[in-house]
Amino acid sequence: MKRLSVVACAALLGSLFPAARADLPKPETFDDAGFVSIFDGKTLGGWKVSAKTGHSGKSKNKSGGKWEIKDGAIVGSQDEPGNGGIVITEKEYGDFEVALEMNNDDGPDSGLFLRSTDTGKCYQAMIDYHKGGNLLGIYGEGIGGKPHVRNFDFGKDVTEIVVPSKQADGGFKCPVKAEDWKAFWKPGEWNELRARIEGNPPKITTWIKGVKFMEYQDTEKRLADKGGIALQVHGGGDYTKQFVRYRNIRVKELKK
Repeated sequence: MKRLSVVACAALLGSLFPAARADLPKPETFDDAGFVSIFDGKTLGGWKVSAKTGHSGKSKNKSGGKWEIKDGAIVGSQDEPGNGGIVITEKEYGDFEVALEMNNDDGPDSGLFLRSTDTGKCYQAMIDYHKGGNLLGIYGEGIGGKPHVRNFDFGKDVTEIVVPSKQADGGFKCPVKAEDWKAFWKPGEWNELRARIEGNPPKITTWIKGVKFMEYQDTEKRLADKGGIALQVHGGGDYTKQFVRYRNIRVKELKK
């Protein structure tokens, strides 16, 4: 009787019992025409640190967290335990689309702020990158927490998600199944995030790795027609030794 090698046996079993493949949505194709880089990879030229938000209360609003440039990325952390803040563009934008790459540590609470004031009032594309948090849902930062829509929650850490979220999804369902999240999202790697804001009351759309994760039409005018683009390090806790990292930040202003 002919015996099969271990490799042959594995191949035979694989053909009889094929491994389940993740059913991942296909990323969209974007037109990169019109995008302008707003971070040169070397300095914070065109940006400023603001200590005017509530997240800088630990320093009595004297400092807005620690922001520096490392390996071509904006790297942020608390400058003392519990003290965060934002780094915000000096230029204000109205209708625009912003894209960036993110590689944050699991733990810090961050955010991509759209039409932000230097006091941190904005529409936030959420980067609550921690247990129970969310990625690219929409939150009204500093404006009463409205709107607040998200369609999944992180589980015990950012390697798993719980679908649906405990929070209302605003009518847009999570495009990735919970069991497929590990095949879709790669912690510790650079992953692209994208957000678009149009009109006022605004329509806000977000994408993770080219896949649309949220589309929400607000019904109230809560902020001015223009504001800055900002990145956040949340206050509270001790995140002096954990970091948020952003690079390849670019924006396209949209014609009305």
